[in-house]
Amino acid sequence: MLRTDELDFELPRGLIATRPAEPRDASRLLVVSRSDPDRLEHRVFSELPGLLDAGDTLVFNRSRVIPARFEGVNETTGGAVTGLYLRDADRTPGDDRPRWVALIKAKRARAGGRIGLVDAAGGASGVTLELLEQCDSYGPGAWVVAVVGARADESAPAVLDRAGRTPLPPYILSARKERGDEPGDAWDRAHYQTVFAGGSDEAGSVAAPTAGLHFTDRVFAGLDGRGIDRKEVVLHVGAGTFRPVETDDLADHPMHREWCHLGSAGRLVGGDRPDQKAGRVIAVGSTSVRTLESAAALMEDRAYADRARDWFETKILIAPGYRWRAVDGMVTNFHLPRSTLLAMVAAALEAPGVDGVERVKAVYAEAIREGYRFFSYGDAMLVLP
Repeated sequence: MLRTDELDFELPRGLIATRPAEPRDASRLLVVSRSDPDRLEHRVFSELPGLLDAGDTLVFNRSRVIPARFEGVNETTGGAVTGLYLRDADRTPGDDRPRWVALIKAKRARAGGRIGLVDAAGGASGVTLELLEQCDSYGPGAWVVAVVGARADESAPAVLDRAGRTPLPPYILSARKERGDEPGDAWDRAHYQTVFAGGSDEAGSVAAPTAGLHFTDRVFAGLDGRGIDRKEVVLHVGAGTFRPVETDDLADHPMHREWCHLGSAGRLVGGDRPDQKAGRVIAVGSTSVRTLESAAALMEDRAYADRARDWFETKILIAPGYRWRAVDGMVTNFHLPRSTLLAMVAAALEAPGVDGVERVKAVYAEAIREGYRFFSYGDAMLVLP
């Protein structure tokens, strides 16, 4: 059992990154190893290929981020409204309007109320949301809404492309406001997206798989030159990734659900991992970890093995004590205190005679002393086996 307060640490607000490094692969890279507790190296991300071995496989999440955040005006009160698209909702027979589940932050939000969305420039977008009913299963403030001003066959990503904004995490928006730093939505749409993200048919994330933001064509060329393989999965990142752990024990936290697919990484999990041979599987980001480990767990149970070969839902919680099935190491960013993501890194650092929580807190303390930049637009860490 892990107490949530064991995952707490103090972070100077000045270390919250509000923009990524330029170029992307100029970010810093802290290198550690599960099997060697004394290893701790300060590198630059562009050096990643030289830190891996020929025959290793990197696994990327190619889900595309959609501009899921929106702003608008309550047509009844004139008050400002903000929100976040979560997913499509089932339609009602006889009503061909698209329906979404969305988080709505507004005073006096009521069924029947209408919110006129504004575009990133502050003008009318031509899209209105009608609040139909609250949707408690997605948390406080979640509503089923009807989308007015969209074609019946128009997808949520297409509507949000003109009426939405980049879904930056709240801590970046807050830090930017404090610093007077606002590069604009067009800038964020370009930077809060990996260079390898899929096309419109793989759009569905409401947050970026941020460990992938550091990769550039130069890094990929270096990986190819080293004989390092690449595979891809798809996991559509949900808003639950921002949800703080509010329970005293981590195991009591209601873990969020996300949809994923093994893609080209299918033969890296289950059985004897036939595509991996002697190389190691290094997951790029927590979302790739979640996909691979969830699929591997399904394949262990023959009754559910077929699910891992199609789209499936995961709510896996990886914390110290977890038995790793598919992943040997990971590339990851520096995470929020008291978070399930920090617990995952602690599990990745756990080894015989080594307490993963103590180790990750010591590594984070070193990163803070050295001025590493934290969270979504921040620096990276490489956890080797």
